[in-house]
Amino acid sequence: MITLTDIINHKKTEVEKNKSLYPLQLLESSLYYKSKAVSLKKYLLRTDKNGIIAEIKKKSPSIGDINKYANVEKISIGYMQAGASALSVLTDKDFFGGSNTDLTTARKYNFCPILRKDFTIDAYQIIEAKSIGADVVLLIAAVLSKESIKEFTDLAHSLEMEVILEIHDASELEKIYDKVDVIGVNNRDLNTMKINIEHSAKISESLPQNIIRISESGIQTPEHIIYLKQFGYQGFLIGSNFMKHAEPHLVCKQFINDLIEKQVQKVVLNEN
Repeated sequence: MITLTDIINHKKTEVEKNKSLYPLQLLESSLYYKSKAVSLKKYLLRTDKNGIIAEIKKKSPSIGDINKYANVEKISIGYMQAGASALSVLTDKDFFGGSNTDLTTARKYNFCPILRKDFTIDAYQIIEAKSIGADVVLLIAAVLSKESIKEFTDLAHSLEMEVILEIHDASELEKIYDKVDVIGVNNRDLNTMKINIEHSAKISESLPQNIIRISESGIQTPEHIIYLKQFGYQGFLIGSNFMKHAEPHLVCKQFINDLIEKQVQKVVLNEN
């Protein structure tokens, strides 16, 4: 089984290679480097949206191929037309089948917030994310020190990008930097790879009240979102549940329509 350690060790080699192939000066000359980023926080709080961050993920270490030949242009446009609040694009090639080009393609055809989903271990990757059109970067508490989280967050903010800090368990709460924009709770156990959305519910009381929170992994039904909203979650990252289908964007559209219907039903029941 591929472990998080395996991925991080590989990522270190990959980053050093990219530094030599694509020096900072080249990244900073990108079309997107000086463009204004779109705020994920604002989109997650929009009353006309439901907080869904729809992900483009072609494969994963735990599942293998999910949607190997996914059409990023078609799916990304379809996700936004379906009513998603934001996009998440996997850019890791070896373990998730993604690429920087996937994100740039999504950026070309969409004006919504786009999360660059990757394993950030070096400041170089923050600048790289900006150069390919990302609005948001992911920092994973399990692989970063508190000092690195602060450094990378401050760097992202200097480039007008936002930061999601992902935590997996209560032991990582002390790494939370109060200037991160969003806290993501991953419902996947990194040791067993099992998923349980109850994890988001259990840890919710320990999260800072002044930072937007999202739940990641294992969200399968509209009922899951309605349930998680009770614990203060404003965003919901969904990848495999959409991507395992031939037309992920159409499944996303039906999911959102069902969610809206169930939320209306809940309001009516409460009023009666």
